[in-house]
Amino acid sequence: MPEIWLSYGPTEVVLDIKAENLERQIESEGQSLNDSELVLKLQSVDLTKPTEIVILESTHAVKKVISVLLETCNQKSLPKPKILVDKSNLHLVKNMFSDPTISISEFDNSQLTNANLVFVGEVEFDGLFGYDTVSTKLLRRFGKEQMLEAYEKKNGNLPHPGEDVSAIEVAKKFTDGFEISALEIAANSSGVIDVSIGHPSSTMTLSRSLSSMATIDAGKHRILFISTGKESSNETLNKSLSALWNCAGAVKEEGLAILLTECKNGLGSESLLQYAEGRMSLDRLKNPAKYVDGMESLLFLTELQKQFQIGIVSILPHYYTKDKLGLIPFGGTKESMEYVLKTYGERQKAVIVSDGSRVLLR
Repeated sequence: MPEIWLSYGPTEVVLDIKAENLERQIESEGQSLNDSELVLKLQSVDLTKPTEIVILESTHAVKKVISVLLETCNQKSLPKPKILVDKSNLHLVKNMFSDPTISISEFDNSQLTNANLVFVGEVEFDGLFGYDTVSTKLLRRFGKEQMLEAYEKKNGNLPHPGEDVSAIEVAKKFTDGFEISALEIAANSSGVIDVSIGHPSSTMTLSRSLSSMATIDAGKHRILFISTGKESSNETLNKSLSALWNCAGAVKEEGLAILLTECKNGLGSESLLQYAEGRMSLDRLKNPAKYVDGMESLLFLTELQKQFQIGIVSILPHYYTKDKLGLIPFGGTKESMEYVLKTYGERQKAVIVSDGSRVLLR
């Protein structure tokens, strides 16, 4: 019996599955950069001028890139850049960089006009924008009014990750108005694949590198187990749903996709919360007067549920997952596998996706 370890929160959980029930294990592809190649890629970052690095997400790839920049400062006797991060992630980043000479403090939203800012984040796939870039992250955070325009440009009621959609032009236009810099990272489970440095409206082109190495012709399957592949992508349900969007094209009609996501920080979007509490109707999603955070996630989720069932291994209360969102909750991977064999037969085969946030199944 093969043991397959899958990311779940800060740890990994094992999925015990018989060889005859394993159809295929899908992992992210692409050759990661070695240290010298990464140093070469980051040479265009001007560390001689005052620099403040804003960490948009705490991932291994982000840590790796910033560590290289800090080491470059040490070698060239340059002042280290200040590191800014959201209050909620402040303790994580302080643990990430233990050097007491590094200045790490809370990012103030009013600082967006600061030309010394360099926003660092991983480019991923996104159901609404096609790609999740520094531009889309900043739009979601600072451009609530423009988010309604982006939502209205959505391509139907289903997610379109990895596609060129018009909504991303709203994000590009939004960040065009700020004199800031971005450092976009394309990564997979093995490390950093590529980086792009410049204005956020130009660094989003790194999405091409991600798409070329992450797109996999997987075919259609009845059962998919989907792990996001990294802790930052399964902290909330809203964030982890992107992995489901990435893999939805590989699930057969009336099949079952089981998402492994700890969700230690809850639902993660105001729309999901309002819907669970009976304060938002699905009809409101069709022509909203204003944008509420996570509207597209609720829309995509309810539309995909018309095509196939969605299960979830998480710590979320069944009140939210089962009663309000119509998901099939499981207490662990063992229970979910038992359900598959009981419901679909002892010979049912399953596809395991180890890095759902960084693959795109077609």
